[in-house]
Amino acid sequence: MVLNSQLRSWLTIVGIVIGVAAVIAIVSIGEGMQASLEAQMGSLGGDLLTLTAGNSKGSRMFGHGGGSSSVATATTEKIVISRTDLQALKGIPNIEFIDTQIRGNVDVSYLGKTGTVSLSGVEQKTWSDITTVEINEGRFLDSADQNVIIIGGRLASSFFDHPIGINKMLTIENSAFRVVGIIDDSSTNIYLPIQMAYQVLENKEQDIYDSIIMKVKDEDQLDFTIAKIEKKLMTVRHVNNKTKDFTISSSKQLMETRSEMMNSMNLFLLAIAAVSLIVGAVGIANTMFTSVLEKTKEIGIMKAIGAKNRDILFIFILNAALIGLVGGILGIFFGIILSEAMNMMIGASMRMLKGGTIVSLNSIIMAISVSVSVGLIAGIIPAYKASKLKPVDALRYE
Repeated sequence: MVLNSQLRSWLTIVGIVIGVAAVIAIVSIGEGMQASLEAQMGSLGGDLLTLTAGNSKGSRMFGHGGGSSSVATATTEKIVISRTDLQALKGIPNIEFIDTQIRGNVDVSYLGKTGTVSLSGVEQKTWSDITTVEINEGRFLDSADQNVIIIGGRLASSFFDHPIGINKMLTIENSAFRVVGIIDDSSTNIYLPIQMAYQVLENKEQDIYDSIIMKVKDEDQLDFTIAKIEKKLMTVRHVNNKTKDFTISSSKQLMETRSEMMNSMNLFLLAIAAVSLIVGAVGIANTMFTSVLEKTKEIGIMKAIGAKNRDILFIFILNAALIGLVGGILGIFFGIILSEAMNMMIGASMRMLKGGTIVSLNSIIMAISVSVSVGLIAGIIPAYKASKLKPVDALRYE
């Protein structure tokens, strides 16, 4: 039946191909983004919390490390994170490590060349236990270190005319520092003991921090720990929920928020793709109804020589399922091509969302199942109508 009306059948199959290709492309891109997010979450550290000054309702969208997202408050007193807050945090049981940090831009010189880079003062006793950066060469900061620094990969390799190696001396704001470690990244950041950073960053006040990074012992109790921290800090800072002047953010919450946003977007796109499948189903039903009309006499002849209703029903349903199967297979093929093309366009315009594509076996099985099911559902009524034709009426049909 399909072979006897090839053009009409292929036009019907095109509708299924479009729908399945859209579903495969959306699902594969969504799974690729999800895998990328999980990798990012692992690199950010899902068990890390960041305390910053100022109450920003949207701060959890931006993860730890930010210190300038506070909203304006009706007060002339500068809101800061101080040693008092640090002491309060040390009494919370589920916090394993605490790292205090200050940040700023500094001029750094090497072999007569000078440039401006970002500098972070960190608590060298705990920084190696908390940070997610990896050392490519050398070592982390030690508790006894003073005039030593760890530098980013690009600062070591290409920021100056000559590469910087371990034990080389850099001049930061007229003070000499020895390089003891090079980070495996492409940044120009510099990390050094926080007490040395206070001396380099003249606008920073002793025991006032830009942020406090905390690592929790049990990640499953992250929300409980955040609640404990907020309650403790509100007590020591003499604020309530309305006047709260600090923010606690977590990488895990950031990734969960991004994941929820992407899931919602994927569901929306899948709904659009489902419309294409519905259009394809209508096309199959239309093709099968037309086939019933065209093959009425043949149906009458088959019944006259002994074919039963279930035989006619099976033939038409088989044809409908075959159209769905062919459409599904071709849809998977074009869906893979479409997903790669869409991923390249996303990478060019939204680098943060680029995550490759993953066409899983489950996606292929789902696409085949859906396309065959669509064919079966669309072919049931025409097949039933054909099976119920009376032989005499069918043979008289002109």
